[in-house]
Amino acid sequence: MTTALFYHEDCVHHDQGGGHPEQPARLAAVLDALKRDGHYEKLDLRSPDLANDRDIERVHPAQYVAHVNVVSPEQGRVSLDPDTTINPHSLTAARRAAGAAVGAVDGVMAGEFDAAFCAVRPPGHHAEREKAMGFCLFGSVAIAAKRALDEHGLERVAIVDFDVHHGNGTEDLVEHDPRILFCSSFQYPHYPGYYRENLEGQRVNTPLPGASGGREFRESVVQQWLPVLNEQKPQLVIVSAGFDAHRDDPLASLNLVEDDFHWITRELLTVADAHAGGRMVSMLEGGYNLDALGHSASAHLRALLER
Repeated sequence: MTTALFYHEDCVHHDQGGGHPEQPARLAAVLDALKRDGHYEKLDLRSPDLANDRDIERVHPAQYVAHVNVVSPEQGRVSLDPDTTINPHSLTAARRAAGAAVGAVDGVMAGEFDAAFCAVRPPGHHAEREKAMGFCLFGSVAIAAKRALDEHGLERVAIVDFDVHHGNGTEDLVEHDPRILFCSSFQYPHYPGYYRENLEGQRVNTPLPGASGGREFRESVVQQWLPVLNEQKPQLVIVSAGFDAHRDDPLASLNLVEDDFHWITRELLTVADAHAGGRMVSMLEGGYNLDALGHSASAHLRALLER
């Protein structure tokens, strides 16, 4: 089975300044680890197009997209919120990231490959309908889900988010769409500090206390996610793959290790194989210790390539 890797150099040029944890070196850490572990040459390498306004406006109103366009500076940086800064290249990078989501969906639906991992930035799962936050501009996984539903005629899509921070943006962007099941695991209390109550058949939030490790994470997935996922029978599985729940990550205090990310990927592939013809699209979200990020992303790709 074939796995694609979406990457574009434009995503490196989004730079929020020295000392910012969401740094360009994150992508090099991922690619270097894939090459070191022998995965890179096994991947179908793809270069994403820029997402167009139509795809972005499936989840963000036109005035928000216009706002991000307007505030993109000709030089220097502009802060959109206390954690999120843009430079002259940021809008292009965000459109490439969303374009990777669109291209990955189109590719798996066309049968060009079975799964895809999008090594792109900025991340997207904190971006709400009209608000950039948490390093994020556009909600790429929500854009991917809406693309699959609206353009490819799917009736059921699952989004699964195992970033250490709750995917509040994705939650906001897909709320009230019964075609989408959203499952999110996260440290709580921790940024962003809020989440919506679970909603049968549509939303499964599984907060974990700080210092939780692989046992607690795996138990929550087995007990709370997998039964609902298998009941929904998604025709496509979309993953917000954040690796900042790793024990070495500086922005949180969960204690996952590489084997946990390999395990969750295998579990989600089992769901995809059972109900979605094996189709899975994975988007890079968090992960801020470069060594841990590289090792964890490599474990994630190893699971995709083992099929």
